[in-house]
Parts: sequence; C-alpha cells; structure tokens
Amino acid sequence: MKRRSFLRAGGAGALSLLLGRAPVRAAQDRPNIVWILAEDMSCHFGYQGERTIATPNVDRLAREGTVFEAAHVTCPVCSPSRSALITGMYQTTIGAHNHRSFRGKLKNDLAAPVRPVPELFREAGYYVCNGANPTADALGKTDYNFTYSGALYDGKDYTGRAPGQPFFMQFQLHGGKKRNAKVPNPVSPDAVTLPPYYPDDPVMRQDWAEYLNSVLDVDREVGEIMARLRADGLAENTVVFFLTDHGISHARGKQFLYEEGTRVPFIVWAPGRVPAGETRKDFIAHIDMAATSLHFAGIPVPDYMEARPLFGDAARPRDFVVSARDRCDETVERLRSVRKGTFTYIRNFYPERPHLQPNAYKDKKPILVRLRELHAEGKLAGHPAEGMFAAPRPKEELYDRATDPWELNNLADDPAHASTLAELRGILDQWIRETGDKGQIPETEAAYDADMAVYLASQKRNPDYVHILEKNIAQMKAWAADGK
Repeated sequence: MKRRSFLRAGGAGALSLLLGRAPVRAAQDRPNIVWILAEDMSCHFGYQGERTIATPNVDRLAREGTVFEAAHVTCPVCSPSRSALITGMYQTTIGAHNHRSFRGKLKNDLAAPVRPVPELFREAGYYVCNGANPTADALGKTDYNFTYSGALYDGKDYTGRAPGQPFFMQFQLHGGKKRNAKVPNPVSPDAVTLPPYYPDDPVMRQDWAEYLNSVLDVDREVGEIMARLRADGLAENTVVFFLTDHGISHARGKQFLYEEGTRVPFIVWAPGRVPAGETRKDFIAHIDMAATSLHFAGIPVPDYMEARPLFGDAARPRDFVVSARDRCDETVERLRSVRKGTFTYIRNFYPERPHLQPNAYKDKKPILVRLRELHAEGKLAGHPAEGMFAAPRPKEELYDRATDPWELNNLADDPAHASTLAELRGILDQWIRETGDKGQIPETEAAYDADMAVYLASQKRNPDYVHILEKNIAQMKAWAADGK
C-alpha cells in the first residue's frame, strides 16, 4: 500500500470508528481463535523434515490442518515481532522496530487508526486472554513496543469467559529459551547434524541437542493444549494457529535475516474451515495471522492493516515477503531482506561492521562464545563461519535457495544474476517508500543514551554483564564516530 493510500485508509478507519463498527456474525457462528506461539524456534519439527526427533503432536496439527511452507516473520527479534503480530502491521511502519526501545523513554503511542487486535476482538464480543503455558497459570508474554489504553486482556485463560462467549486465546510457550527442558530420551549431541555454516564442534553439538530438547518440550505442550480443548468440548469450533516468534537464537538465526532467523513453522488447524493435509508454498508474513484470525471470527479486517487474510474471498497471495531488523539492545544495526521466488536478497546498511557485532545478550550463549573462541584461535579459516566476523561485509547479498538452500554462495556480484539483483533491490526500495519505513531515520544519540542508561541500571546486580555492555556501547559509538 502506498503511503498516501495508507493515510487515506487510516482516515477511513478512524471514521468508521466514529460511525460504528460493521456488523459481525451471530455468537453461535463465531469460532474460538487460539494462537500457540513458541519462542526462539526455527523449522525443526517432524512435518518439516526433522529426523533427529519425533514431534507427533505438531505433526498431527500439520496433518489435520493447512501448512504454510514459506512463512517468514517481519522481524527476527521478540518485541518488534510481537508488536507487528498483535497489530497486523510491519513494526517499521508503526515505529516499533528497535528492540525494547522504550527503556529510556515512554513507549511509542500507536498512531491512529492502528489498534491492537485484542481490542478488535473484545469489541466484537470475544473474551480475550493471554496465558503463559498450556495451563495458563500466569499471564502470557506481551513485550509490545507501544502503549495501549487500559488492560489489553480480560484474563489469562478462557475459563473466565461468560457462558457461550467466544474467546480469543494466546498460549505463550518458552520454546527455544527453555534450554534446560526435561524430556524423556533427551537428544544426544552425537546424534546432532549441524547446518554446514557452523563448525562441527562438541560445544556446538551440545547446544544444538539442548535446543532440540526444547522442540520436544514444545511438542508436548502443544499436545496438552489440544487435549485440553478436546476435553472441554471446544476443539470442533476453534481455529488454532501454531507458529514461533522467530528463529533459533544462534549466529545466523535470531536477529538476522537468513532462513534460520526469519522462516518459521506456521500451521492453521480448523476442522471444516481449512483444507486438511494441504501444504501451501505461497509466501506469507507472520502478521497475516492477525488478519486471518479476524476473517474467521467474522470481524472486518481494517483497511489500514498490512496483514492479509490467508483464506476467503479477500485473500491476496504475496508475490514477495519483506523482513527487517534494527537495533537490538545496545547493538545498532539495520538489515532488510526480500524473498521472491527462490531468491533471498539482503541489504546491510552498516557494511563496515561485521555480521557478528558485539551483543551482550547473544554473546553469553554457548554457541556464540565458542564461535568467538574458534575465530580468535584461527580455527575457522576456510569455513563459512569465518565470514560472520569479516569487516567490511557485503553491502548486498543474493542467494538462490533452489541451488543453495543454506544461503552460503553470495551471487550479488555475479553478472548472470544482475537482473534478479536489480529487481529485488527495486522491490525493497519501493517497500521502504510505500510503508514509510521508520528505520530510515536513525535514533538520536540522546535516545540511545537514555535507553542504555536504563538497561545498565537494570543489570546492576550483574557487574560482569554491565562491563560487557559498557564495552559494547563504547564500540557502537566508536563505529559511529568513524562513519561506520
């Protein structure tokens, strides 16, 4: 949508709120909507070809529902991803693109007419709730980079609704953050097959095995949620979405725009409402879950919304999908990517800095610690992982996933792919203009300093971590002073 069209649609949306919302379906015709959202997890379930572990519960959802094979998040970081998902808008459009950028100041207000999806469900008569696990014994994670009025959720569990009232429920699962998951028959590091962009190293194997154990734990939790819905007599009138908020927290995953970071599992399970056992290969953005949920509930999808329904007469397949990453904690970055056909295009706006800039949050993880050790010892020479430390790095990257599924062979300088590079470059430039990508305007130094002051204060009980943060902040400022 062009920027002017976006603003016109916004005005129409605001007017509709003044005139009264469109009618919705009668209560008995409206299904319950359930989102199952796991953290920090890439495409490592059985239905996606993972053979090291068995994931029968998620596989059953895939077998009985519709699978979207080419689903990508609009940002591979928690708070921007969740901010986008809960509004059906690109985080870069609504100013929620910097990870937890509200530390040192008030959060951004959502510009009218954009509103969080739970508000739309509540106005349509739904009970809206957000629980922390299958039993919803605590409120679930939000992590939104914007303000909203009042309580966004009615409760933590659908049991609080009125008799016969439809509900919109989110189950938040710790997923890949739960590396100490206790599961029967845990994965042995010897059984792990690492992606070729990581060196075969015992520490790397152990970390990957623990990650796969967390996948097993998520599968168990999904089974518990579905069993609960069936036991409560709700399954047949419930639409269930399963996805993750972004990819695994590894060197090319979380925070980055390769497949490991942006591509996520995405299943829609809805008996009688979606084709069972169908696999769709069209590109979708994870925000499309917002519009699709409204569609199933019979709630009009706002004209301003950048999300698209995936089913019904209003469904419009995407020709391409865009992902974006901006500042994460202390680490200043700006990355944008386009996927179209079999190609991935990535633009690095700070090419003088290495891919693996220092980041205290990620650098404490065993796999990143080990990679930095191997690099310092000169043991990554000739290995693809060495490129993660190169500075400068390419301004542009182009990969053909048909012949290079691991995205290792950069074709950006290959004359044979010049036309593809130009096309995808043009698509990104147009997307930046039309969506009003707010990442175009760098944060002020004062805003950065305010956020970092609060961040440092929050870690004062961990002096070692504070020392690392201070060192990283100094590096960011030194690069900026040098024009990098």
